[in-house]
Amino acid sequence: MTDPDFTAPEEIRWAGRFIAAKTRGKWEYVGRTRGVRAAVIVAVDGEDVLLVEQYRVPLGRPCLELPAGLVGDETEGEAIEIAAARELEEETGYRAGRIETIGEFASSPGMVSETFTLVRAVGLTRVHEGGGVEGENITVHRVPLQHVAQFLAERRAAGVMADVKLLMLLGAGILAGA
Repeated sequence: MTDPDFTAPEEIRWAGRFIAAKTRGKWEYVGRTRGVRAAVIVAVDGEDVLLVEQYRVPLGRPCLELPAGLVGDETEGEAIEIAAARELEEETGYRAGRIETIGEFASSPGMVSETFTLVRAVGLTRVHEGGGVEGENITVHRVPLQHVAQFLAERRAAGVMADVKLLMLLGAGILAGA
């Protein structure tokens, strides 16, 4: 790293409750505030995967996603597994018997410093309808894994955006040219 912009001090240009606009030399990017992180949940129950759809203001339309949520936004030092279990139940109405950490990934490393921890929810039990907390209006979709590509195409044709993390469910088909 010989470019001085890589080692310049980070400066916060603006900060809100959850995000901050930052610069480092000539680079501009956004990051989370207060040490808040994110958890993304792969919840497969039998032959089905749980997906959520909700309106996303930055996109100006609904987005189909894996269940996800913030870690440490309410309780400092919150464990990823606890936050992921809470978010899964709030959003989908399913409770996990166990949460397994898969790893940490970058959301959009060219413009966001945020990373997320991908977890797998195992041993699912439906405990309520889901839909998120007040104001989230989340629609829960239980989709057969073998029909994810078709379901995604139908939702996109209806004007719904797809979150990039759904590519993991389409990977083999994309690589095979399907």
